[in-house]
Amino acid sequence: MANEQLQEAVNALKNTKVRMTPQRHAILEYLYETMNHPTADDIYKALENKFPNMSVATVYNNLRVFKNVGIVKELTYGDSSSRFDCVTTDHYHVICSDCGKMVDFHYPGLDEVETLAEHVTGFQVHDHRMEIYGVCEDCKNISH
Repeated sequence: MANEQLQEAVNALKNTKVRMTPQRHAILEYLYETMNHPTADDIYKALENKFPNMSVATVYNNLRVFKNVGIVKELTYGDSSSRFDCVTTDHYHVICSDCGKMVDFHYPGLDEVETLAEHVTGFQVHDHRMEIYGVCEDCKNISH
């Protein structure tokens, strides 16, 4: 599945005339293999041994390209670093309040919330997000 999605992302880049460099491919591959909503620094640290000449700026620049093409979403949470998600379909996140681990959560019934919000407030809604906070299995096991 990850290979299929990775290939679709590569094709999307080719269709927009974005040149596929080894670094670009490695960043994409990391996003699709880990699926852990990494920060740019996480990606840099994971790939720095393979690409010693690659800078954090290179990672950020590539993530910006991916975002502009629509193959990643940037998730911003207050003051902390942005995280990057290669699942661009509508979904939600469950976030561990101890370690920060983020897991995708799909619940189609919540799609109606935008329509309801428009009806109740008169706003023209263009997007929404929901975050659920708790303690993940790993952290729960550590604390007991």
